[in-house]
Amino acid sequence: MSILNSPEVVIQRQLDAYNAKDIDAWLATYAPDAKQYEHPATLVAAGHAEIRARTAVRLNEPDIHAQLISRSVMGKVVIDHEIVTRNLPEGIGKIELVCIYVVEEGLIQSASFIAGMPTFD
Repeated sequence: MSILNSPEVVIQRQLDAYNAKDIDAWLATYAPDAKQYEHPATLVAAGHAEIRARTAVRLNEPDIHAQLISRSVMGKVVIDHEIVTRNLPEGIGKIELVCIYVVEEGLIQSASFIAGMPTFD
């Protein structure tokens, strides 16, 4: 495995593309048959088409931004702890998020998310 395809580098590339609102670069970090879950096992999207549709809505939010708080890497598993700024119906809010990624062959195979309750300034 090259350093460019290491799990940590793939996840950082994904985070950078998310914050740049570059849906194509972001989706390129996911395997075509990848799955996203609400942790632990509720499937929310499978495959590029569903994952793109789910994420494109968020990336259209003017204030969307994910701030990395910490990252742990164990082999092919990367766990990010983030604070995500979102445009919610109640206003601009922040949501604490834990993301658990499995990266194989340089692509995200699965992502599982644990979201906290939004807070507002």
